[in-house]
Amino acid sequence: NRTSVTTFILLGFSEYPRLQAPLFLMFLTIYTITLLGNLGIILVIRINPKLHTPMYFFLSHLSFLDICYSSVFTPNLLEILVMEDRTISFKACMVQFFFVCAFVITEMFMLAVMAYDRFVAVCNPLLYTVAMSRKLCALLVAGTYAWGGICSLTLTYSLLELSFCGSNIIHHFGCEYSAILSLSCSDPSFSQRICLVISTFNEACSLLIILASYIFIVVTIIRMPSTSGLRKAFSTCASHLTAITIFHGIILLLYCVPNSKSSWLLVKVATVFFTVIIPMLNPLIYSLRNKDVKDTARKL
Repeated sequence: NRTSVTTFILLGFSEYPRLQAPLFLMFLTIYTITLLGNLGIILVIRINPKLHTPMYFFLSHLSFLDICYSSVFTPNLLEILVMEDRTISFKACMVQFFFVCAFVITEMFMLAVMAYDRFVAVCNPLLYTVAMSRKLCALLVAGTYAWGGICSLTLTYSLLELSFCGSNIIHHFGCEYSAILSLSCSDPSFSQRICLVISTFNEACSLLIILASYIFIVVTIIRMPSTSGLRKAFSTCASHLTAITIFHGIILLLYCVPNSKSSWLLVKVATVFFTVIIPMLNPLIYSLRNKDVKDTARKL
């Protein structure tokens, strides 16, 4: 009832009018590759019985999440690059924020679950199928989705408690947290505290799980007597480590950017990498380094 602003105007990259068409073509190409690549990974995993293992079960959900959170932002970005009407309703903005936040947090913990899976596979290979049962895998995946939804609902509620009665121009191509917060004409300290607690807790927990898993993996690999076993163990973890480095690197960059008007371009570029580029890179990272995936794709 306290919200007087009913629509927002998304500026996107309107300060660079000559780049609108090239950016549209570039983002459309990237989004097409993202959809085809991630749908291809899911299809390959479903077709090949050899890939019906916990690792590929988690990978198929990672591809699904990449499709989801890329599809929340990218179509809207493509629309504002070619359309004169760049408005978005307040409700649509909150819905967009909720979904992108939920999918990103879920993916954060999905990568942590995949690190734990690699830990069990390398450190306890004989007990792998018993330890990573179908029931446990389903519970881990359900837990990541549920936690992502709870965190996102809390953050969205904290934004809904704010008043928006001044400027309605969002210096972004989507409803990103800092961009929405900058438009509030009420005290945003409560929302900022909630965001700080949730983001710090999630980042610390997911990174601790990943770090602990890979410490045990490295120790196990060092103790391996044969070089072939060492090479195989390293190859199973290299793709996952690459995906983690890119994902968390961009998240930390976004957290470290100061909330000022001079940094909006950096925030937008970092968000493009996060919501457009990373979902395209994940299927390339996992498929190019994975023999089973490549063999199935060739047969298809």
